[in-house]
Amino acid sequence: MVELTRIMHVEDDESIRMITEMALVDVAGFELLSCDSGQSALEQAEAFAPELVLLDVMMPKMDGLQTLAELRKLPSFALTPVVFMTAKIQQSEKQQYLDAGATAVVEKPFEPMELGNILRALYQQAKKV
Repeated sequence: MVELTRIMHVEDDESIRMITEMALVDVAGFELLSCDSGQSALEQAEAFAPELVLLDVMMPKMDGLQTLAELRKLPSFALTPVVFMTAKIQQSEKQQYLDAGATAVVEKPFEPMELGNILRALYQQAKKV
């Protein structure tokens, strides 16, 4: 079983970044790179080499779908699991994210104490495919 240790989180809302950092670093023990924009994520992605990307959908300038498309152009990110985190969770939108190449969609608000376990499970599921 491949263990998940490094996550890149892309979120423009500082308060959500802080809660996510607490949930993933302090509670779940992950190594986390927190990015405030899609552009920032693209600039740092290859150097950090995350095993999973947690990606907000609605961000200014470059939204989550655009960020995912750009990440997929990087050879080292062709198969990296990407989990969207969004409050916009209608079934048709969720299907759009999955069709775009996301592994899963996590709904906001999320339970901080459970987020690490959820991402571990999604990562294991993605690695079995």
